[in-house]
Amino acid sequence: MSNNSGSSEPILCHTASAAETRAVGVAFAGVLEAGDVVVLSGDLGSGKTTFVSGVGVGLGAEERATSPTFTIVRELRGRLLVRHVDLYRLDRVREVEDLGLDEMVEGDGIVLVEWGDVIRPLLGDELCEIHIGYLPGDGGECERTIEVRLSGQSWASRAGEMREALATVVRGGGM
Repeated sequence: MSNNSGSSEPILCHTASAAETRAVGVAFAGVLEAGDVVVLSGDLGSGKTTFVSGVGVGLGAEERATSPTFTIVRELRGRLLVRHVDLYRLDRVREVEDLGLDEMVEGDGIVLVEWGDVIRPLLGDELCEIHIGYLPGDGGECERTIEVRLSGQSWASRAGEMREALATVVRGGGM
């Protein structure tokens, strides 16, 4: 359900393996449109790149997503061009500006930004934020919670479709 700011209630899901986290990415990809910006956050090893790998599969990319930590930006070509950006190694906002992130965001593909929460204010109001975290308690080492927050009118208009897509692949938390 949307509120006046174009934000919707978060979508929560749980995964018990890397394969399930990848499957969430595949389902998520089916709702993506050119111009989308997705910010991924979570601890090291939480599954951000695994999720992006699923997005690549869902968009029909032939190459496999790997962490762009040392290259900073990797591109995957499928139904949409995916620019996978990893800001982990960047120390200053100036370095982010030098990447040409503005041009990437204004392009015809989608931009997935790992560690993008640190530059969230620079990305505008129309975006999707995904936080991947470890499930507390007795769960195995692969159990994760994925929280999806949609902001802006474009994302809010797809909230129902997103909930349906993600509900088909995982055990829901708050779906």
